[in-house]
Amino acid sequence: MDLKIKAIVIDKNGLQRTITRLADEIIERNSGATNLAIIGIRTRGATIAERLVKKIEAIEKKQVPFGILDITLYRDDFRMRLKQPTVRATEISFNIDDKNLILVDDVLYTGRTSRAALDALMDIGRPATIQMAVLVDRGHRELPIQPDYVGKAIPTSIGEEVRVLLREVDDDDCVLLVEAPKEV
Repeated sequence: MDLKIKAIVIDKNGLQRTITRLADEIIERNSGATNLAIIGIRTRGATIAERLVKKIEAIEKKQVPFGILDITLYRDDFRMRLKQPTVRATEISFNIDDKNLILVDDVLYTGRTSRAALDALMDIGRPATIQMAVLVDRGHRELPIQPDYVGKAIPTSIGEEVRVLLREVDDDDCVLLVEAPKEV
């Protein structure tokens, strides 16, 4: 798939700085890492969450529980898709009850993925708080969901998409603004 790149909005160094800033903001708002746990939404949200955990642990010198959440079956559109969804395991090996959870995703758009993640988390347990961290907020919300931590707000048009590339998944680290592919 050829992407028509309109802009590189965050480069490799900018991505590292953004992750560091998000980690600092999370630590500041939560008065440290005590009772904190970080859960990333598959796929890129989990990768960003893992990077945040490493930064927070390096700063706070304590281990932070980390989990990965698969929200496939909680999406409100999975029954409308023609193909069978790929369901992967949720990997949360700790009790989320009474924890201050940081839910992490790469791009916040309509809010539907976040809503599905909240539903999935509530089926797992009852955290003290759920805070949301996103690398990019591109606007165009369809649900009343707002992040607590934003790496970068990128105003977009409906004909544009934000693509997050991470070295662990895509062999590159950057955030691109691209022209949305034309539907056939």
